[in-house]
Amino acid sequence: MSTSTQISATMVNDLRKRTGAGLMDCKKALVESNGNAEEAITLLKKKGMATAAKKAERETSQGIIDSYIHMGGGIGVLIELNCETDFVAKNEDFKKLARDIAMHIAAAAPVCVSREDVPQELVAKEEEFAKAKCEGKPEKAAEQIMKGMVDKYLKEVCLLEQAFVKNPDQTIQDLLTEQVTKMGENITVGQFARFQIGS
Repeated sequence: MSTSTQISATMVNDLRKRTGAGLMDCKKALVESNGNAEEAITLLKKKGMATAAKKAERETSQGIIDSYIHMGGGIGVLIELNCETDFVAKNEDFKKLARDIAMHIAAAAPVCVSREDVPQELVAKEEEFAKAKCEGKPEKAAEQIMKGMVDKYLKEVCLLEQAFVKNPDQTIQDLLTEQVTKMGENITVGQFARFQIGS
């Protein structure tokens, strides 16, 4: 059976729905993976990461401020989502992305966007906590455990490293990478604020 008959329009459409990638990219990935959808997804992810990496240096001076109110007004989020052009900022998919990330922030309560933004006093506090847990353990083992605990903490509090609440198989960074590939522009989270009654 030839490759062209193996790769049906239905397979291409299914892959497109699952990944959000372009039709030609989906077809190429399916041809390359001999019709294996999971392998095709991996190929598209790698391509997406490479594309996003190339675009990561581009300036994101456009974008939107969006808000999300949750639980009958108990939690509110403001988010600044940036892109390269006003055209993409007005795009419905871009607005939906901002709303999805704001909803995620409401649910997952990150402290900051990335590791670089984590206040040093919070890291120091976590290091002290980890040190106390490792008392009495051999120095090398204690060092590894401490490093692991601090790393786990940073993954929990940094927005980009959190598992996306709507799809725990991908992080927020994965979600952004996917959308950069789809929209063809660099997309970054500028800043966010989360408000909760009584906190």
